[in-house]
Amino acid sequence: MLERVTPAGLAAAACALLVPLFAIGWLTRQDPAETPYLQVMGGGFIFNYRVADVYYGFTAAIARPLPTGSIVEAAFEDPAGGPPHVVRQRVGGAQMSRLSLRSPPVRGVEAGHPYKVEVRVLDREGQRLLWSRELAFRSGISDAVVPDRPLTIGPGYARNPAAGG
Repeated sequence: MLERVTPAGLAAAACALLVPLFAIGWLTRQDPAETPYLQVMGGGFIFNYRVADVYYGFTAAIARPLPTGSIVEAAFEDPAGGPPHVVRQRVGGAQMSRLSLRSPPVRGVEAGHPYKVEVRVLDREGQRLLWSRELAFRSGISDAVVPDRPLTIGPGYARNPAAGG
């Protein structure tokens, strides 16, 4: 014969099933405090021969909430030698999900050479380090393809008379 299921028996069976599932979920979860603040999505070199410009940079997704006012700093290695180019961006708040940082114009890029970028997340005063990571970007070509002067000027891509031939 079939027994009648009572609400108390149904609740006990549900708890008996949910408790082990909850325990498994808790043991296999990834602690948010252990995830990095930024997830680098991509980056590299940009060669714009028309305006004689070479720079490199990266785009990153904010993987874990940053304290409001935090500073993301990138120190780009100078391909021509000299001190790194330091670029900073303040994080605006929870609505910001991505950020992009790029170096100022650079010269001396060699094909295949790894150029280092140190990414750091600092507190709002810029004093305390919250997170850091080193990246390296390589170019497939050297900057010899980029002229010394822009080939075009203005919004209409008019030929630059100072560029010669």
